[in-house]
Amino acid sequence: MNENPTRTFQPYAGAALILFLLGWGGVAVMIFGSRPIPPAQWAFFVFWTMALTGTALPATWFLNLRFPSDPPAEAFVIVRQALWFGVYGAVLAWLEKTTVLTIWVALGWGLGLIAIEYIIRMRERSRWRPSLPVPEPTQETAGENEKKGIDPAARSPGE
Repeated sequence: MNENPTRTFQPYAGAALILFLLGWGGVAVMIFGSRPIPPAQWAFFVFWTMALTGTALPATWFLNLRFPSDPPAEAFVIVRQALWFGVYGAVLAWLEKTTVLTIWVALGWGLGLIAIEYIIRMRERSRWRPSLPVPEPTQETAGENEKKGIDPAARSPGE
């Protein structure tokens, strides 16, 4: 049975666990064990992105499993969607640090990232071509092809 690789969470479990543990561990170290100097602040944003991505990975996998799309979401799509959550959280943390964050700014960033993902998925849908089964030549078609002078070993560039 040819099962869809996104049906099981097993391929994502290692990455999700590593991102989760390194991300939240790094956030804890940055909050409780470092001084607020610029390198530590940038490290906080990196760990924060990792933590939110690792936390969102199981949720994005489940949502793609629960609401399937055509074409089906591949592994890189699920990871990319989880990464959007991490990027969104890091942007919001940075905007809050600079006291620029308002509800409208947060909504604008959220809707903007959703629109970007929608456009990327729309492009993927437009480029997707389902694999069609190639009909096996029968004795009749093989004889007709020989009469027409078509070599059965030669294939057109599109096949």
